[in-house]
Amino acid sequence: MDTPAQARERAVRRVLAALLLANLAVVAIKAVIGFATGSLSVLSDAVASSVDGINNILGLAVVRFAARDPDDDHPYGHAKFETLGALAIVVFLSVSIFELVRTAIGHLLHGGEPITVRPVDLALLGLTLAINIWVAWYERRRGQALQSEILLADAAHTQADVYVTMAVIIGLMLTQAGFGWADPVLTLIVAVFVAHTGWAVVMQAMPTLMDQAALDSREIRRVATDVPGVESAYAIRSRSTGHQRFAELTISVPGQVSVESAHHVTDAVEDALRRDLGFHVVVVHVEPC
Repeated sequence: MDTPAQARERAVRRVLAALLLANLAVVAIKAVIGFATGSLSVLSDAVASSVDGINNILGLAVVRFAARDPDDDHPYGHAKFETLGALAIVVFLSVSIFELVRTAIGHLLHGGEPITVRPVDLALLGLTLAINIWVAWYERRRGQALQSEILLADAAHTQADVYVTMAVIIGLMLTQAGFGWADPVLTLIVAVFVAHTGWAVVMQAMPTLMDQAALDSREIRRVATDVPGVESAYAIRSRSTGHQRFAELTISVPGQVSVESAHHVTDAVEDALRRDLGFHVVVVHVEPC
C-alpha cells in the first residue's frame, strides 16, 4: 500500500501528465496558425504556451524527488524540490516576458509585415483560449487540494497565458481593422500581467525557502498547554515545507512525575498538535518544573 506521500505524488503526476497533453495541443494549434498567417504575436504566444509543456515535464521529474522519504542528508524530507520547481517556472515566465516585450517593441519601432487572418484562425485561437481557461481552473483546484506548490505555480503561469491569448486575439482583430499599433501595445500590457504572476509565485515560495513560521507560536502554545499535565510550553519553533508542517517545542511538567508519565504527556502533546493544527512531524522536549 502506498504511503500518503506516495499517493500524493501519484495524484500530482497524474494531473501533470493529463495537462501535458492539453498544453501540447495548444502549442501545436498556435504554431500552425502563426506560420500560416505570418503573425509574430501568435508565434510568440505559441512560445509562451510551450513553457507550460516544459513546466509539466519539469514537474513530473520534480515531484518524484519531492516525494522521497527523509534520509541522512535530508532529515526533513525532499519537499522543497517542489518549491525549487516553482521558482524554475518563474525563470520560464521571465523568458516569456522578454520575448513578449522584444517582439512588441520591434513592431512599434519598425512595423510588421501585413497579416491576413481567416475566421477559422480566430476560432482555433478561441479554442486554445477555452482549453487554457479550463487548465488553469483545474490545475489550481487540484493544486489547492493536494497542497502542491508546483501545480499552483504552473496554474498561475497558465492563467497568464489566458491573458496573452486574449490580447493576441483582440490585437489580430484590431490589426485587421486597420489599427496596426494595437497588437504590440496590447502585448506590452499583457507582459505586465505575466510579470505580476511571476512576482506572486516568488512571494508564495518565500515562506518555505526562508523557513517562515508555519503557525503563530501562541496558537501552538495554547494547544500544547491544554494537554493535561503540561505546565507551560516554550522555545517553540515551526516551519513548513511544501505540504508538510514541522514543529519543535519544550514543555514543562511537574518535577515529581515519573519518566513514564512524562513520556505519556509528551505523546499527548504530539498527537494534539498533529490533530488540531495539522503538523506532520512534532518534536517535544520535556523539562521538570
